[in-house]
Parts: sequence; C-alpha cells; structure tokens
Amino acid sequence: MSAVRPPKWSWSLLYPQYWLLWVLLAFFYLCAHLPLMIQYALGLGIGQLLYLFGSARRKVAEINIQLCFPELNKRQQCLLVHKNMLSTGIGFMEQNMAWFMPRKKMQSLIQVEGLQHLQSLQGQGAIVVMRHTTTISLGVVAVTLFHAATGMYRRHKNPVIEYVQRRGRERMRADTVAFERKEIRAMLKFLRQGAMVIYSPDQDYGIKQGLWAKYFGIEAATVAATPRFAQMTKAKVIIMDFVRLCDNQGDKQSDEQGHKQGHKHGYKLSFSAPLDDFPSGNELEDVQCINDIMEQQIRACPEQYLWVHRRFKTRPEGKARFY
Repeated sequence: MSAVRPPKWSWSLLYPQYWLLWVLLAFFYLCAHLPLMIQYALGLGIGQLLYLFGSARRKVAEINIQLCFPELNKRQQCLLVHKNMLSTGIGFMEQNMAWFMPRKKMQSLIQVEGLQHLQSLQGQGAIVVMRHTTTISLGVVAVTLFHAATGMYRRHKNPVIEYVQRRGRERMRADTVAFERKEIRAMLKFLRQGAMVIYSPDQDYGIKQGLWAKYFGIEAATVAATPRFAQMTKAKVIIMDFVRLCDNQGDKQSDEQGHKQGHKHGYKLSFSAPLDDFPSGNELEDVQCINDIMEQQIRACPEQYLWVHRRFKTRPEGKARFY
C-alpha cells in the first residue's frame, strides 16, 4: 500500500491560545491511565449531567427511541433514554482511552471474535461496516490493535484537537491511517490495494447520494456507498461490532447476569464472515441488508447506540418532520 501519512506537527500548536487546551488534554491523559471502573464512574457523572442539562440532545434521543421502540411503554422508553445518556458519558471517557490509554492495557480489556475472517482475505480489500455507538471512538482504535485498518473521520476545526485525534487513531500501528470524509479517492485506492477500511453508513446525510430504506420500520435516507464501494473495488464486506460488556451503568441486576455468564468488565470486538453475494447488483436490497443487520445489533444492546444523532431528519416528500 502507499506510504501512510503521519499526523502533522506544527509549533503553532503551542501558541498561548492553546495552553489551556493542552492542560485539559494532560488531565484527560491522566484519566486514561486510571483503573477502568474509576473511568466508568467519571463517565457516569458526565452522562448524568448530559441527561439533566443537555435537553436538546436528550430530546433527540427521546424521539428516536419512541420511534424505534413503540412496543416499550413510556416508563421503559424513559429508562432507556437515561441509560443511553449515561452510556454517552462513558463514551466521552472512552474517547480519552482511544487517544491516550497504553496499548497493553487496552488490549487486556478486549475479547476478540472472528479475526480469522479478516486474516483469510489474503490481500483482498475489506469494507468493515460498523454502526455508530457511544463506544465508536474506542472501537475504531481497538481494531488497530489486531489488524491494520483505515477509517474515515470528521476533521476538527481546532488544530490541537485535530492533531491529537489523528495521532490517537493512528498510534497503534505504523500501517494505520485515518482519512477525512472528503478523501474518497484515497480510500478507494487503499481498498484496491488490499486495505481494510472501517465504514459507518448509519447516519443521515440526506437523500441526494442515498436511497430510501427501512430502519426500524421507518423510511430512512440511507447511504448507498457500501455496495458501490464494494462494486468499484471488489472488496469484501464484513460486519463489525464493538460493545461494552456487562452493564457498567448502575444496573445491578444486569451486571450480576454478566458476571454469571463469565463476562468481565471490558469490551467485545467481533467480525462476521464476509457477506455472501454482496453486492448483489440491487442497491436497495444491499442497503436494506446492512440496515437490517445493524438493527439486530442495536436491539441486542440498545443503550449503547448513538441515539442523539437525528437519524430520521430527512423525510420523504410530504411527510411530517420528527425533530
């Protein structure tokens, strides 16, 4: 593959206007070295503050959960919203882990299943589909502990945060690279060269480049890039999942059940076998297949999905807005 571009350092990152930010980042660095349960406790505190004072994000999560889980009563929906806000708070701490946690410590927290599916591709490119969860920042970095990977990310306007997040994503391996979203051609080139690309197609980017497909029974603007990229590059499509084990959110009963099943506090990283007959030649069937798989994953662990995203903001013509 082509040479990997390292994160760009500039002495301008040490200008006085960034000093306070560097102090905060130093604090986050120290937090990432604390015992896991202390980091979870801090995350729960952040999540509780988000639940109490982040009314705009909480409202989006409430609407999404009402739409996607109409079978739950009002109390159950409210409980799921609360647990999701707590999970989002833990996700903030997990972002620090992704950027700063030592490799050996991170690796000790992760159970891996299905890695042989990636290893068996023998130089063929792979599109690894990952849904947006509250653990996504840590999940992307966790993959690179076990396999070279590329991925797309949103460039940050602040140059210090941009440098730190790029370095955090790429620090585990010299052959790992993060692409900005606009660098589609570079990503396709890497796929053709046999790279593994982590891709998350479950957010609403409008219907201009997408298709209408069902998501929890709702017509949702769905990115059609997965089958298109696979067709263009002959890459295989593999489904990835990364979940926080046990409950870790104050639900004693769930936590006890996790221990009885032999789980430890930490994470599970799993990869499916390559999808059969994908792409099929029918884009709508292909994107619906991806939506259905992600919906199954979400239902297995709904509190960890990124419900604060306005997934259904684009609506079919004549349909009422949800948000």
